[in-house]
Amino acid sequence: KSITSTCIGIAKDKGFIESINQSIFDYLPEHQHLNADGKDKITIEHLLTMTSGLEWDEWNASVSSASNDTIGIWFSDKDPITFVLERPLIYEPGTNFTYSGGNMDILGEILKNATGMDLDEFSTQYLFEPLGIKSSLWLQFENGVIAADGQLKIKPRDMTKIGVMFLNNGLWNGKQIVSGEWVENSATPYRGNKGIKVPGTDSGVNGYSYTWWTKKYSHSGKEVNMYYAGGWGGQYIMVFPELDTVVVFTGGNYTSKVKNFGIIEKFILPAIE
Repeated sequence: KSITSTCIGIAKDKGFIESINQSIFDYLPEHQHLNADGKDKITIEHLLTMTSGLEWDEWNASVSSASNDTIGIWFSDKDPITFVLERPLIYEPGTNFTYSGGNMDILGEILKNATGMDLDEFSTQYLFEPLGIKSSLWLQFENGVIAADGQLKIKPRDMTKIGVMFLNNGLWNGKQIVSGEWVENSATPYRGNKGIKVPGTDSGVNGYSYTWWTKKYSHSGKEVNMYYAGGWGGQYIMVFPELDTVVVFTGGNYTSKVKNFGIIEKFILPAIE
């Protein structure tokens, strides 16, 4: 999800997207028939911050069941974007956090329509190649739509490059990959996106920004900030700006609670002078 949002930030910087405060339907020409019941008020920023207001259940249903929306979308006979946009608007956009991979799939479609490039092509040209990332694989739905909700495979070393680029305010080898403003928004919780507990993890209380989670730690008697990209099973890119540190985890704890945050608190932070 954080790679998808980074690509949106790059597209905005390059002028493909005029403003993230635009209605999502400005970039969804094939889905205008679903622009009803106040859904035109959903902006790109609302998708980035999981505050679209669209009904979605990804955390309360079993991941082995199609009743979990992030699983059900794969079994639906509808195209993925329709599957998401047909959902009723149950909250005013921008007011309520609901974790939704469906929001990210819409962002991928917006990126494609804004740039004329699918997410895999755009991310390769404007993000991976500048960072020297030579191997990446995005999963696709049956109709060819890129699964922008986090279905990406890259190597741990390449995850680290992305973290270091964010640590350096969007710079890599002297080149601005994404704006410093975008990095700042990724490290800062959006409005009411605070006090969130993520199921299946030991992360405790978190904030949520432009698809990056935020958290505070105590280190050497001082409070330090951390923001992180999180993936199911224990995949993490963690950025500690005050400590000039990036930590990357990979894992496959898909049926048990991940304990990466305990490792950070008990072992990694004490090891940093």
